[in-house]
Amino acid sequence: MEINPFTDEYFMKEALKEAEKANHINEIPVGAVVVCDNQIIARAHNYTEALNDVTAHAEMQAFTSAADFLGGKYLDECTLYVTLEPCVMCAGASYWTQLKKIVFGTSEEKRGFLSINDKILHPKTELVKGVLEEECSKLLKDFFKKKRQ
Repeated sequence: MEINPFTDEYFMKEALKEAEKANHINEIPVGAVVVCDNQIIARAHNYTEALNDVTAHAEMQAFTSAADFLGGKYLDECTLYVTLEPCVMCAGASYWTQLKKIVFGTSEEKRGFLSINDKILHPKTELVKGVLEEECSKLLKDFFKKKRQ
């Protein structure tokens, strides 16, 4: 019997660590990691406020870092773990990277790509939803609750 500690939950916890980093610098707490062969090759979190750049989402930062690590633009053997359902921009970028798999924590009913078009992902990209959903959702809800106070 083979024991594999590298589960979707394990890697989502790593993405949550990135989301916490964003939270500490007053960014919307979304974190992402890109995994290839059970190795994290990229870590990122939102930088939209710090960079004054609406495209500086955690996923976009992670794609850039992963492509740099691999020395190529295609991530067809990689999995993206992200705490929040990707927006249309990030889902579209994942299409161009030919990502093997996307695993997200909590849904984004207003701006998530699934609410607009579920055909945005590359046809070969597998999608897994709801991994550590409660933890991912709570972090976001707490952030926005604090903002409103």
